[in-house]
Amino acid sequence: MLFRSTLATLGLSLAHLPPFLLTGLSLLVGSLIAIPLARGNLRAIVAPTKLLAVGIYGLFGYHFLLFMAFRTAPALEANLLNYLWPLAIVLLAPLFNAKLRVEGRHLIAAMIGFLGAAIAIVGRQAGAQAPILESWHLGYLYAIAAALVWASFSLWTSQLSFRTIQIGSFSALSGLLSLALHFLIEEPTQLGASDAGLILILGFGPLGAAFYCWDAALKSGDPRRIGILSFLTPLLSTLLLVSTTDVPMGPHIMLAAFMILGSALWGTKSPESGAEETDKP
Repeated sequence: MLFRSTLATLGLSLAHLPPFLLTGLSLLVGSLIAIPLARGNLRAIVAPTKLLAVGIYGLFGYHFLLFMAFRTAPALEANLLNYLWPLAIVLLAPLFNAKLRVEGRHLIAAMIGFLGAAIAIVGRQAGAQAPILESWHLGYLYAIAAALVWASFSLWTSQLSFRTIQIGSFSALSGLLSLALHFLIEEPTQLGASDAGLILILGFGPLGAAFYCWDAALKSGDPRRIGILSFLTPLLSTLLLVSTTDVPMGPHIMLAAFMILGSALWGTKSPESGAEETDKP
């Protein structure tokens, strides 16, 4: 979550670059993380064709849909709808793992967390009414689709047997596809030294290490609880933007923090009955 929360700030600093170029280069940089993790066995990074298809579905599909959402809908609203993915993880978890079931506290906590995420994102417009879905745009469908792709990809990969380092091959192939789209539909752009440095940070962070940590968390934890905790991402992202830009710290941040942290603590708390949950993976 810490890695992903830096995505907005870094993306803002690199907003002058074409999106597919930025995504492609960052994913390729992120794929390099797998090399030291392989400990000399580079063949261990290569995933079977079926797994590569799943990886492209998640990494390339998610970023493509999100990019299309930002192109065809207001950014704040598209970003808000994109943050349906933690809620989708909570609700879809039983479809991917029959041992899991959605309890009432999971559902309520997820809804409260999503409302907190909405406040953190759109509440920056102080004194103005948040423009939530004032009119329907095709971009909203793209944003919702992106959320469903990331949620289903996360749950899908948590049930597949593969090494976390094979995410390197997912990232590399998805990055190459993004670069191919850049050369096909975007204008050529020359990178400056500062651009290259920020791309390295972006690649090794939110579009690199974040994927490896996310996969490891899903494989070892309860996806329902992880989904609820994921609502911390938009809050952390907003706080980082406040600390690095001229965006003021308003009361909406405090309200969002209370809602998100409260829902995360409640939703991830073990039942007080003392009985062990029978639905743990």
